[in-house]
Amino acid sequence: MNRKKLRDIFFYLHQYIGFFVGLLLIVIGLTGSLLVFEQEFDNFMITQQYGCITPQQVQVSPESVVNTIEAQYAARGDLHLSRIYLPDTPSSPYEGDLLSTDKQLTQVFVNPYTGKIIGERIWDQTLKGMILKLHYSLMAGKTGTVIVGIAAFLMCVLTITGLLLWPGWRKLIAGFKIKLDANRQRANFDIHKVAGIITVVFLFFTGFTGFCWNFSLDQPIVYAVTFTPKPSKPLSKPIPGKSTLGLTQQLKIASAALPSAITKNIDFPTLPEDALKIHMKLPQEKVDYGNSNVYLDSYTGDVLRVDNALKMSLGDRVLNSFSPLHYGTFGGLPTRILYVFVGLAPLILFLTGFLMYWYRYWNKPRLSKRTIELSSMRRN
Repeated sequence: MNRKKLRDIFFYLHQYIGFFVGLLLIVIGLTGSLLVFEQEFDNFMITQQYGCITPQQVQVSPESVVNTIEAQYAARGDLHLSRIYLPDTPSSPYEGDLLSTDKQLTQVFVNPYTGKIIGERIWDQTLKGMILKLHYSLMAGKTGTVIVGIAAFLMCVLTITGLLLWPGWRKLIAGFKIKLDANRQRANFDIHKVAGIITVVFLFFTGFTGFCWNFSLDQPIVYAVTFTPKPSKPLSKPIPGKSTLGLTQQLKIASAALPSAITKNIDFPTLPEDALKIHMKLPQEKVDYGNSNVYLDSYTGDVLRVDNALKMSLGDRVLNSFSPLHYGTFGGLPTRILYVFVGLAPLILFLTGFLMYWYRYWNKPRLSKRTIELSSMRRN
C-alpha cells in the first residue's frame, strides 16, 4: 500500500469518526472543563449551604465523628457508612459518605470542633454530581457508561489519525501557522490543525484514561504492559464474638506504619473479612489527596499492607498517574487552567472539521456551478 492510499485511509477514518462521535465528545469535553475546578466550586457551595466553620484550637476525633453519624442514622438500616474524609483546612468539615443498598450516596457534614452534624445532601442531586454523571455516563446508567467509554476510545483514534495527518511533519513551521488574513477556508483549516496539535497529547490521555475507567480495564492493561503482578487483596480475619478495634487505635497504628504521613480519608469494611483502608499523603507527594495507603485487620489492628507512594511498583505508579493525567492536576494551577481549554478543544475541532467538510464537498461544487454560469453570461 503506497503512502497516498494510507494517508487517504487515515483521512477518512479521522473525518467520519469525528462526525460520528463529535457531538458526544463536545458534551464530554465541556463537562470536563466544568469539572477541572469542581472541588473548589463544591467547597464554596458547601459553605454557602451550611455556613462557615470558625477554626478553634482542638478538633474532635474521627472516631467521635463516626459514632455521631452512626447514631444519627441508626434507624436507617439501608444506609452503610462507607467512608469519612478528614478536614483539608481548619475551616473544612468532616464528610461522611453513607451508601444505600441501591448505591445512592448521602453526604453528611460534621463540624470538626463541635462534633455536630451541620447538614446532609444526596450526591446525585448536587450540581457537581449531575455534571459528573453527565460527563462519564450521560446520566444513562451502565448503558451511558459504555457509550462514553466507546467515545473515549474513538477519541484516541482521532488523536492518532489527526497526528499522522498533521501537515507539520512536512514543514514544521507550517504546522503551527494560522493565516487569519487568508481566505476563510484556509483560516479555518489552520485553526483546526493548530488546535489539534496543541491539545493532541492531552486529548489522548484523557480519552485513554476515561476508556480504561469506564470499562474497568485500567488495572488489567497496566499490570500486563508493565509486567507487574497485581497485589493481593488484604483481608481481615473475623474473630467470633470480638468487635472491631477502635478507630483511634487503628489510626495510631497506621501513623506508625507511615510516619509523617497525613490521614486524608478512611474506607470502612463492607464485609466482615474486608480490611480497614486508611488513605494517607506523605509530605513528598504532589497529588492533592496522596496515593499512600495502610490496610489494617479490622479486629486485631495488624498491618496487612502498606502502600508507600514513593516506593510503589511501576504498575502502581502508572495507575496513580491516571487521575492527574485525566483531571490535569499533574502541574498544579497552570495545567488545570490548560485543561479548561483542552475540554473546549472537541467543540473547536468539530466546528472547524465540519466547515472543512462543507468547503470540500458542498461549497466547492456550488462555487464551480456559479463560475460556469458567470462565464456563460459573459460569453453571451
